[in-house]
Amino acid sequence: MVAPSPDAGKPLVILPRPLYPEFAAALDGRFRFVLAADADEGNAAEARAVLVPALTPVSADLVARLPKLEIVVATSTGVDHIDLDACRRRGISVTNAGEVFAPDVADYAVGLVVAVLRRVAAAEAYLRRGRWVADGDYPLATKVSGKRVGIVGLGSIGGLVARRLAAFGCVIAYNSRSPKASAPYKFYPSVRELAAESDVLVLSCALTEETRRMVGREVMEALGKGGVLVNVGRGGLVDEAELVRCLREGVLGGAGLDVYENEPEVPPELWGMDNVVLSDHRAVITPESIQGVVDIVKANLDAFFSGKPLVSQVQL
Repeated sequence: MVAPSPDAGKPLVILPRPLYPEFAAALDGRFRFVLAADADEGNAAEARAVLVPALTPVSADLVARLPKLEIVVATSTGVDHIDLDACRRRGISVTNAGEVFAPDVADYAVGLVVAVLRRVAAAEAYLRRGRWVADGDYPLATKVSGKRVGIVGLGSIGGLVARRLAAFGCVIAYNSRSPKASAPYKFYPSVRELAAESDVLVLSCALTEETRRMVGREVMEALGKGGVLVNVGRGGLVDEAELVRCLREGVLGGAGLDVYENEPEVPPELWGMDNVVLSDHRAVITPESIQGVVDIVKANLDAFFSGKPLVSQVQL
């Protein structure tokens, strides 16, 4: 007599790519996981859930392969890597990380603002090369306090960025799809108008077809030669070729970038610019945020398979 598989009876979850160790450890024993690339006809016919590690694409083809699919569980806040039209047509629910990452991203955005305005990275490199001794003090950089900061996207992240920078004495204004009645900041109906009235422009909105490359040369010219662009949203919000040109030409004063259009590729022209601070899409990542998203993923999967309301459902 053949012993039953220890996974028999566990809910099947399809993975577009392998889980990170933290997720695998937390979810071990609760579900039966199968990689999409390894799923046979039986798996495809049975699967009701897809779990999406990081920003792995979920295509219309994958959705079509799973006739019983009812939910896509994302581990990110943004869901632009998921074919939402395909999910919408099938009535498939999508969940995300909710507000788990918001405090960490807001902290990081503020760090980038400070780092660019005060030239922290460039001054450190100057010191490490021995130039403080050889050539004297690094050139002065501008202060943070009192700057006019425009925030594009006053959601959970943008709102926290606003409150943090307001504590610096910065003057906050914002742009979003519509004015927010509860926001105590001035609203501008276009990103260009906001940029024209800002010293620093922080991007913290979602990437959609409407927001793709919303920051082009016109916006950068409005921000001006002393202005700073900080992007903790998505790389596709910015026309990267124009960003490089504007920084080279002195049209824009500086940039702090955590995200890029074709990650992990970064425009190499940016590497040698001492008025630019670059990081590898790590604003969201701390041990605390990883645990938080593990918890919310587990809660969404448990809720779905037990027929309870989802914890962080995305409105499609």
